[in-house]
Amino acid sequence: MAHYDADSSVETAPAHWAAVEELFGTKGEPSRCWCRWFALSSKEWASTSQEDRRESLKSAFQGSPAPGVLAFRDGGPIGWCAVEPRVNYPRLKRSRVLKGTLQGEDNKISLWAVTCFVVAPQQRRSGVSASLLSAAVDHAFKNGADVIEAYPVDTDLRTKATAAELFHGTLSLFLAGGFHVVSESVPGRPVVRLLKASTAD
Repeated sequence: MAHYDADSSVETAPAHWAAVEELFGTKGEPSRCWCRWFALSSKEWASTSQEDRRESLKSAFQGSPAPGVLAFRDGGPIGWCAVEPRVNYPRLKRSRVLKGTLQGEDNKISLWAVTCFVVAPQQRRSGVSASLLSAAVDHAFKNGADVIEAYPVDTDLRTKATAAELFHGTLSLFLAGGFHVVSESVPGRPVVRLLKASTAD
């Protein structure tokens, strides 16, 4: 069932492939990456083409649950947020951002990760990312997550962060969504987490 946010013109729902393909289009970074940066190792990334990455994301929709959520306005897709179990993102295993005690937990708890936001250029700075994050949290918890993790950019420290770097989301976005900082091995790139209510008790 779709989830409606405070802005009734924005609808969010688990993603489906046709709408993701429409949103990502054929130009710009989304159509080059196809949200596969964290899903592929460095070696795999270097050996794949844009079409390979597109097919890789498409294949993620063959199972259930969907590997992300979408935002719609007037029936058209305007935003995407990737959220899956962290084990589905092998690049994170070697990430400096996660250096320290946060590794190795995937077998102990159901740990999901929010890794990517894509918002249509004409829809940016209109609250779409907040709607997407809310939907991603709902999607993860409804599908068994105990903890949701993310790797945002702290724009107070990284004042010159480019749009290409902000696909992780901003720290302020996650803090407003109830997440808490749990680690910061890389300055300006904290790890944040949100625990399911029963897990936090």
